[in-house]
Amino acid sequence: MAKTLSDIKRSLDGHLGKRLTLKANGGRRKTIERSGILAETYPSVFVIQLDQDENSFERVSYSYADILTETVELRFSDDTTSSVAL
Repeated sequence: MAKTLSDIKRSLDGHLGKRLTLKANGGRRKTIERSGILAETYPSVFVIQLDQDENSFERVSYSYADILTETVELRFSDDTTSSVAL
């Protein structure tokens, strides 16, 4: 697990363009699971391009702090042994 926000960003920069499964806390005991591609990383947020056949909207963004606080968990499909819940 990454320790700082810059470590998380650096790790995600290495996974740009790869398929992933997103598991996020939706509030009130609700968990949201979506799949897509890590599209872009910015200084404070990262953007995931969602699969259109499963979702009603195209993109979703989260902050690196969401990963640090374990509100969001990312699992990249190319490496099944490691989940990037940074």
